Amino acid sequence: MRHGIYLPNQGPFADPAVLVELARLAEAAGWDGFFIWDELLPLHGHSEAVAATLGDSDDAADAMVALTAVATATERIRFGTLVTAVARLRPEAFARQAATLDRLSGGRLILGVGLGHPDDQFTAFGIDADLKTRAAMVDEFLDLVTRLWTGERVDFEGNFYNCLGTALRPTPVQQPRIPIWIGAGGSYRAPRRRAARWDGFAPASEQWPTVVIPLETYAAIGADLQATRSARPFDLVLIGNTDATEPTQPSLRQYERYGVNWLLTQALTVADAQTRIRLGPPPPGPPR
Repeated sequence: MRHGIYLPNQGPFADPAVLVELARLAEAAGWDGFFIWDELLPLHGHSEAVAATLGDSDDAADAMVALTAVATATERIRFGTLVTAVARLRPEAFARQAATLDRLSGGRLILGVGLGHPDDQFTAFGIDADLKTRAAMVDEFLDLVTRLWTGERVDFEGNFYNCLGTALRPTPVQQPRIPIWIGAGGSYRAPRRRAARWDGFAPASEQWPTVVIPLETYAAIGADLQATRSARPFDLVLIGNTDATEPTQPSLRQYERYGVNWLLTQALTVADAQTRIRLGPPPPGPPR
């Protein structure tokens, strides 16, 4: 089991200096990963838990710029977005940006990708919020980006994106590609099928960020992934905190039996993040 910290990119965390200091602290304390939201607009209007802790600030940081600062301030820890709504981006620019950041960090970047939520992250800027359209855009986007990462000339004609015999170099450090994790609600099967094509799955509870996905849902997720993905390495992520001591709660070892190999400990205040990080990666106790 590898352990990461999972933080917002908004409210007090919108200050990149705060994220850099927390990333340094996490690396020194022995954590394996450092992940941040990639929300374009603040979520305080859509989640009571977020509003209660982050307040009503409209501040938000650009996740990739903030992670560039994290990359230069650390040496070992993996880091990434969770999740980037790529349907609002351009694939050629994203491919170049991610490859540059991967090279800067010596191959430590992980990209969490999803459809995006809530809809106003799209509609506020005149972008189609239809879920089926966004899902098709995500699939096409990732196909083009991963081909561009090869450094070979790419001819691509899709419904949403095109590339006319163009190569982007240099390539990322990580091969065959920068790891791509699919982030989505844990109860839906379509994201599991999408995730099986890539390198990881980071399901979220419908009551995120206050409720962890139960063990029985991970049993179904594990079965679906096992039936559809190849034998290559794959990351299955559990997002939750390990404060609870209730004996009725499942242990991390039980989650591991269904393929979970990353636990992300989340915090919604800077003080809580500092406390959790200084404690170091949690033992295999019951998640909450």
